[in-house]
Order: sequence, then structure tokens, then C-alpha cells
Amino acid sequence: MESTLELETTAYVTGQLPTLDRPQIALAGRSNVGKSSLINALAGRKKLAKVSAQPGKTRSVNFYRVRPQDYYIVDLPGYGYARASHEERRQWAKTLETYLSTDRHIRALALLLDCRLPPQKLDMDLAAFASSKGLPVLPILTKADKCSQREREARRREWRDILGVAPIITSASHRQGIDKLWRALDAAALGPEEDGEQETQKA
Repeated sequence: MESTLELETTAYVTGQLPTLDRPQIALAGRSNVGKSSLINALAGRKKLAKVSAQPGKTRSVNFYRVRPQDYYIVDLPGYGYARASHEERRQWAKTLETYLSTDRHIRALALLLDCRLPPQKLDMDLAAFASSKGLPVLPILTKADKCSQREREARRREWRDILGVAPIITSASHRQGIDKLWRALDAAALGPEEDGEQETQKA
């Protein structure tokens, strides 16, 4: 059965972050990395996540429920938007840090990385922060259709050397890597711990 996504709830400030008892995969990336387009590609729908022509427009934390597997993909505000005010950037950073630091049901950080750009400090800093919290990092290269195969592979090797794990190469517009990404998200959310719980329940 194909996985589906539905937007269940949205939070604009840290006090609105819900308490959910299902596994969660945090989805983060720079403000123009193509996060909304990738969510729509995963959902197989064009308008589930609003794609804005203006980077940095998404300022909420969006909780998408994955069915039938029953876990959440949590879309975090994009970071690194140069035109955002200092206060906006501070608030986004606080929300992101609070969520990643306090929710015990987060299984991994899915980190979106622009295939066209060399490794960026903000991305590396976020990956290091997640690792410091004991969160596995699932790197995802986006906009692969805008790069040559040689460029994609070079970028993949660069991030593999930095993070110790090779990124999944994706293109939302061409649906490249989407099935592979679904498998990786399912495995990250419903890994050995969940499988063990299910086996115990069956026994």
C-alpha cells in the first residue's frame, strides 16, 4: 500500500508544539532548498505543502501524518534566509532547537541539502547539533535535475565524507529518488525499536 501524507497540525511558536506519542522524522533545510516541493512529491500531490516564490516564507512547524505506517514527518521552518530580520532568525532558531532538544519521539533529522551548492556552514552546524542530541542524520540532496550526474556524485561524496553517510539524491520535479527516500524514512521512523515493540505485542 502506498504511503500517504496529511497535514494534521501546525505550530507557530514553541508553546504550540504538540505532544505526540508516535515516531517523528524532523525535516529541515535552508529556506530555498525545495522542502515544500519534496513534501508534495512524497505525498504525490501538488498543493499539500504551499510552495512559495519567496524563500523564507514558511515560518511554522507543520506536522504531517504518514499513513498507513502511522508516524509523523515534521516540516521545520527554513533557515538561512538573508532578508529575514534578526528577530525572525532568532525565533526560528529557538523553535528548531526547542523541538529537536525536547521531543523524545524524534527518530532522525532528515537534512535537505541543495545539490547545486558546496557544503554550507549552517547545514553542517545543524547536522552537528542533531548528532550532539543523539539524532541520526539522514542527508537528502535536492534539485538533482539542476545538476549534471558528475556534479551530483561529487556533492554526494563531499557530504558522505562530512557526515559518514551518503545522501539520497532526489528531484521533486522528476520524482527521482522518491521511492528510495520513502524507504529510508520508514526505516528511520520504524526501526528496530518499533519492530521490537510490535513483535512483543504479537507474542
